[in-house]
Amino acid sequence: MQPFSYLRSADAESASEAARVAAGAAAPPTQSAAQFLAGGTNIVDYMKLGVMRPEMLVDINELQKSEMGRISVTDKGLRLGALVRMAQAQEHPAIKSDYPVIAEALLLAASQQIRNMASLGGNILQRTRCEYFRETSWACNKRNPGSGCSAYDGVNREHAVLGGSEACIATYHGDFAQALITLDASVDIIGPHGARTIRFSDLHKTPGDTPHIETALAPGDLVTFISVPAGPHTRRSRYVKVRDRQSYQFALPSAAVALAIDGDIVRDARIAVGGVATVPWRAREAETALIGKPIDEAAALAAGKAAFADAKPRRDNAFKIPLGEQVVARALLEAREMKV
Repeated sequence: MQPFSYLRSADAESASEAARVAAGAAAPPTQSAAQFLAGGTNIVDYMKLGVMRPEMLVDINELQKSEMGRISVTDKGLRLGALVRMAQAQEHPAIKSDYPVIAEALLLAASQQIRNMASLGGNILQRTRCEYFRETSWACNKRNPGSGCSAYDGVNREHAVLGGSEACIATYHGDFAQALITLDASVDIIGPHGARTIRFSDLHKTPGDTPHIETALAPGDLVTFISVPAGPHTRRSRYVKVRDRQSYQFALPSAAVALAIDGDIVRDARIAVGGVATVPWRAREAETALIGKPIDEAAALAAGKAAFADAKPRRDNAFKIPLGEQVVARALLEAREMKV
């Protein structure tokens, strides 16, 4: 780990300004000389590996004492401070009852120790666990733009089948993000150009030719809040995750679903898949396949197939497609049976 300076900020505006000044030349936040420190469960790991080498860490944990460390639930929806810890949100009674897909995604995301430390804002911005990204001796366009993608023709069992390009097929490994994109969440941001709100679905960028540009954030931008609108679908929501082992492990495929059902007919369907895409992935084709129809096993399997209709596997990860189709179907059928 290389030497770095450390600054503890007392408010969001000063933290954002300090990060902007320290960032210096224009660069995407992933390559900025200044990085925010909250739980540290992702960035400290990558600093130890030499994957990230910031010159300054801006500690924002003091902001947990503000609204950024609180959960608010109203008739209009859910508002999560970016510094709320994963365990705090996962254990919140209103989230467990009214937004179960969020509680389940957080519960299955990590060990209890990590959930106690990791912040929600940091979790949605976590970086890939692609082994070629983590090992600095390999070429990686996400870590070193223009160097190549070692995973493309390498060992790619855990890599993405959706949203990839010849420049990068690294999977986005988060779980919480799949729940957020399913529920049409938004994020509040403070940055050098003031405050703004964007849809969560616009936060992450597919790799294309620029895998190192991972989000719509600019240097100095700080995510402050995550908002989830209320709706008839939020209570009938599930997160299903399949992995190599039941304890702390990333998804091979996962599915986050939310349904509004009138009698036997699906009036609204929200579906996202995880462990299979380069970004949090909303499966809108699968949603369309369900609307206005009764949900049975055949309809659920058809939605699963629609979710992976555009999948492009590489040598080792084709198994994710049929497995992912089944996971989507399972999540839909389990949501149908929920008592709400």
